[in-house]
Amino acid sequence: MNADFCHSRRHFLGTSAFNLSALGLATLLRDDGLLAAEKPPLAPVVYDTLPKKPHHEPRAKAMISLFMGGGPSHMDMFDPKPMLNKWDGKLFPGGEIKFDNSGGATRTVMGSPFKFTKHGQSGIEMSELVPHMGGIADDICLVRSMNLKGIRNHVAGMKAMDTGTGLNGRPALGSWITYGLGSESRDLPAFVALVIRKNPPGSPFWSSGLLPSIYQGTHVREQEPRIMNLDAPDYLQGSAQERQLAFLERVNSRHLAQHPGELDLQARIASYQLAARMQTAATDALDVGKESEATRRLYGADNTTTKPLAEACIIARRLVERGVRFVQIWDYSWDMHENINEALVKRCAASDQPSAALVKDLKARGMLDSTLVFWGGEMGRLPVIQTRGKNGKPGRDHNTDGFSIWLAGGGVKNGHIHGATDEWGLFATEGVVHHHDYLSTVLHLFGLEEKKLAYKRNGRAETLLNGQPGRVVTELLA
Repeated sequence: MNADFCHSRRHFLGTSAFNLSALGLATLLRDDGLLAAEKPPLAPVVYDTLPKKPHHEPRAKAMISLFMGGGPSHMDMFDPKPMLNKWDGKLFPGGEIKFDNSGGATRTVMGSPFKFTKHGQSGIEMSELVPHMGGIADDICLVRSMNLKGIRNHVAGMKAMDTGTGLNGRPALGSWITYGLGSESRDLPAFVALVIRKNPPGSPFWSSGLLPSIYQGTHVREQEPRIMNLDAPDYLQGSAQERQLAFLERVNSRHLAQHPGELDLQARIASYQLAARMQTAATDALDVGKESEATRRLYGADNTTTKPLAEACIIARRLVERGVRFVQIWDYSWDMHENINEALVKRCAASDQPSAALVKDLKARGMLDSTLVFWGGEMGRLPVIQTRGKNGKPGRDHNTDGFSIWLAGGGVKNGHIHGATDEWGLFATEGVVHHHDYLSTVLHLFGLEEKKLAYKRNGRAETLLNGQPGRVVTELLA
């Protein structure tokens, strides 16, 4: 036998051992029916915020969420409980009370010092603390039966209301909606988060989580500049910036073509492009000074007490008006373990007028039918006293077993009360709405089905609820 031939054969077998093993394995898998069918090569997946079709006809096209983090006291604002005043100062006669913070916890019933009256043709009872919200009673759907299924603290509760779970790393509701529907604006972010007073703990709650980062919320600050690093420095403004952006566009496009499927790279390039377009569009949208005197007066924008939320609400309306899909206002200032009877008066005074004005303004502009408004937090408060402050003035601990939120516009009933808590305001007992149900209902109003709104990652279809039970609360729908 020719030596060269033997050498070539040995060389072939030696260098091909792994290839031959792979061929043998593939044959065995094929014979056992375990080898997946060969798939044609797929084009690179591109994620963007271009408008997309919903799964069914939507009622809402945009959402403004007024998230009052910390736990607004439902029995002092939206859910009158005469039994509390009857038993005020006495020991709670019921069963176990679940305290989140044992410091200063008691079983002494605490009545509400605030009077409730009926409002509008619907006759919805609300506290004297929120007279402006009382003025929109016929435009809201008041849900008195929210429940978080055992979650008791703020961070986990806010995550549950915003992402479907109390765990880290999940996409926010705004990210899922913009992933499913995109935006009607090319010059503004699809998802905006406005934070007033202070960041909520564990923020950001506007993260895109496992979704491509192009769907994360853009943080807008309470003070100027509302968006950091938006404007170019003086030496780059005008034609100099235009030339630089054109050059970067060519470089980025060539680099992206060499790295198809790199989602973070796609998102980063898209954010640069958006930032350039935003320099004009965002500056205009965030300029509340362009509003009329009558509008500023409606919201209370020139009153130091109401100004922070008033300006945030005006900006939210201006953004939605310009095609932004989801605007989230965060006000984490409602946690009142002590001195609640004074603290709640101040907080309602700062929030009542702007919140109601947003609904009135959207309605007057013909936008309310297509814009869903949410007002509420991640919990309510307990019916018993908590005193943990040095001044000894009573507060209330957390209650996630029964609390109130309200919705307006976007396809929900108006002038309607849904559900109820027990006579103490402790547990949701009728028409219970869990946070999974709330999120499923919001998606439904946008024409999206939770199980179909999926993002495939590592062979797994991820959804907002990820297999957790959630129903569309049809009783809320108009």
